[in-house]
Amino acid sequence: MPIIQIHLIEGRPVEKKRKLVESVTESVCRVLGVPEDQVRIILSEMAPEHYAVGGVLKHDTR
Repeated sequence: MPIIQIHLIEGRPVEKKRKLVESVTESVCRVLGVPEDQVRIILSEMAPEHYAVGGVLKHDTR
């Protein structure tokens, strides 16, 4: 049973997250040969002040 974790900056609409999990599920099933009902996806959203790249908060780069 594949378990996929995806970390995102908060604020994306539900429809985009729905499309993301559908696409990831399709890909995992195709590559690993598992049925859709065995794929688990965990979306973790974080505030932009909780994520940084190169020492700069995402909050400060918007």
